Amino acid sequence: MKIAIGADHGGYKLKEEIKKYLEDKQIEYKDFGTFSEERVDYPVIAKEVCKSVQNKQADLGIIICKTGYGMSIVANKFKGIRCAACYNEQSAKFAKAHNNINVLALGAEYVSTNEAICILRMILATEFEGERHNIRLKMIEEIEKENMK
Repeated sequence: MKIAIGADHGGYKLKEEIKKYLEDKQIEYKDFGTFSEERVDYPVIAKEVCKSVQNKQADLGIIICKTGYGMSIVANKFKGIRCAACYNEQSAKFAKAHNNINVLALGAEYVSTNEAICILRMILATEFEGERHNIRLKMIEEIEKENMK
């Protein structure tokens, strides 16, 4: 498992805490920034994380901003990326089991470090259920083909 991780200035501190967890669990990651709390534009960071997942250089992306929403909007502009902003373990479980997300967005303003780690653990532990959900993912792929030229 290799993870691409990135945050804007609003998510910087949470990103650093998640990196400690990844290191403790010996999970490989690549940090796409930011590297301080100085203001940055979140689309730049989200783009790099998503390109890494899209190009199969990472199995999962984690993007963090103040709310998780801006980053998730950017992520879902990439063909093949399925991103959800998750705020608890239950939302993470269903995002993975039903939608097979490959990018997790977190809102640093709304989740503690402990909650974020619990969400990440749920994503990593949950298997995609397939079956009826595959039909829906194929529909999403068709929509991408039609609308992402």
